[in-house]
Amino acid sequence: MTFEELTKNKPTAEWKQRMDEDDDLFTDENINATNEVLDSYINNLKKLGDNPTEEDILECVKEVVIRLNELNDKYDYFIETMEREELCEFIIEAARIAGLESEEDITEEWREW
Repeated sequence: MTFEELTKNKPTAEWKQRMDEDDDLFTDENINATNEVLDSYINNLKKLGDNPTEEDILECVKEVVIRLNELNDKYDYFIETMEREELCEFIIEAARIAGLESEEDITEEWREW
């Protein structure tokens, strides 16, 4: 998978569909805000170039997780179990594309959701 493919498959696409099916966890505001955070994460990983260090990649992971913590707080805790799994999958896959080799949940250290 590439960053471009991953960007087209953000968890927020499914959230929008669930919102349209009357899932009241989601609003246009929290979906748009999450999209901005995830797009920023991908862009930050891309800026690292072709040979980023593990430390640089994990710094991007830390930033995206902390920003998602803030959004979750701001929008009344819309990140529940399914959303957490979808976000973690996305974040970990993007880090892998950037070059991180890890079998661990790299979000856990900072995650509050």
